[in-house]
Amino acid sequence: MLDNLSNRLSGVVKSLRGQARLSETNITDALREVRMALLEADVALPVVKTFIAEVKQRALGQEVIGSLTPGQALIGVVNEELTRLMGEHNDALNLAAVPPAIILMAGLQGAGKTTTVGKLAKLLKETQKKKVLVVSADVYRPAAIEQLKMLAEQVGVEWFPSDASQQPDAIARAAVDYAKRHYFDVLMVDTAGRLAIDEAMMQEIKTLHATLNPIETLFVVDAMQGQDAVHTAQAFNEALPLTGVILTKMDGDARGGAALSVRHITGKPIKFIGVGEKTTGIEPFHPERMASRILGMGDVLSLIEDVQKGIDQEEAARVAKKLKSGKGFDLEDFKAQMQQMKKMGGMSNLMEKMPGQIGQMAKGIQGAEAEKSMARIEAIINSMTPLERRKPEVIKASRKRRIAAGSGTSVQEVNRLLNQFEQTQKLMKQFSKGGLMKMMRGMKGMMPGM
Repeated sequence: MLDNLSNRLSGVVKSLRGQARLSETNITDALREVRMALLEADVALPVVKTFIAEVKQRALGQEVIGSLTPGQALIGVVNEELTRLMGEHNDALNLAAVPPAIILMAGLQGAGKTTTVGKLAKLLKETQKKKVLVVSADVYRPAAIEQLKMLAEQVGVEWFPSDASQQPDAIARAAVDYAKRHYFDVLMVDTAGRLAIDEAMMQEIKTLHATLNPIETLFVVDAMQGQDAVHTAQAFNEALPLTGVILTKMDGDARGGAALSVRHITGKPIKFIGVGEKTTGIEPFHPERMASRILGMGDVLSLIEDVQKGIDQEEAARVAKKLKSGKGFDLEDFKAQMQQMKKMGGMSNLMEKMPGQIGQMAKGIQGAEAEKSMARIEAIINSMTPLERRKPEVIKASRKRRIAAGSGTSVQEVNRLLNQFEQTQKLMKQFSKGGLMKMMRGMKGMMPGM
């Protein structure tokens, strides 16, 4: 997401190297590149004009302080202005209401409203320990009701039944009554979408809003729509008292301009971004972190949060204890570590949040290839017997052929995994002996897909 913008801004820094001071000439040249990059990223023109004017005004005449180069000084200004443009800080959900706190979800069909309801319900349940009820008032698309029911079961929250023969208003009233009687903390209401904005849909959502009087009215929009996303958000904002926006599909090949435009155009904060199809694929939107990622500085705080959410503390303690006792690191442990990485969103997701050269390197790795490589490794390990996983040294030619056939891979790939595992084992031995620096030096080229 926004890779083109990141690359263009890196080019701006390079073009300013070796110059002792930021002047009107070099700032104008640099900002011409920034302007083109923003327009190519599908950022709304009024937003681009305002942004460029603000950066130019702040950057002009700035002295290069200490070891800062002019490029770094300009990027510092751009970083601050990008953060300000996107909202400066994360706006959390407001659930300060007499229970149930009602969240109304609005948006066009296909934006990912129903999936987002499931993701957000899971997040509230797991991070804030809320008792959540979800209901679908989409009576035009029966599949939406069934989809929400399945998602509710998957994430472990309660689903309130509804069907296509009911009126959305009646569904909403019944759900509120049920939520009150059963002491739910939060009621999330999924609404109908259309392929485009129409009067009937707007009237229906207005009626629902009046019935529910929600504490949060969230507009869900597909980031891949670019400027259309901003125009749609504006239309909904005029019809409803929106409290925030959720941008979905931010992990796609979207140019991503909506992330930079929607706050400025609507005045409403982006509260969450959707990344991926998994029910864990939702993150609070932090403008300062997004600005850092756009400028190639990484997003270490989000990386730490991903690790904390995804890591299994018991499993980590078990491996640590095993290493300490000197019993060694086997292929079962190797597989368990990969599964933990998958829970954290996969390698490409983790690496693109790393700062500097590591983050840049991640862009050169085909994320899908890295994930496929990990899936192949898992398949190979699954084709081994418990003895082979504990003692890989017993795997000779005939066993390799059997494992390759069972996992749908080749003997060469089995050999590659065994070599890779042997290197990992050596690293783990160094780690258990306290040789952390040796281990770090040995990690080069160890990760699948790199």
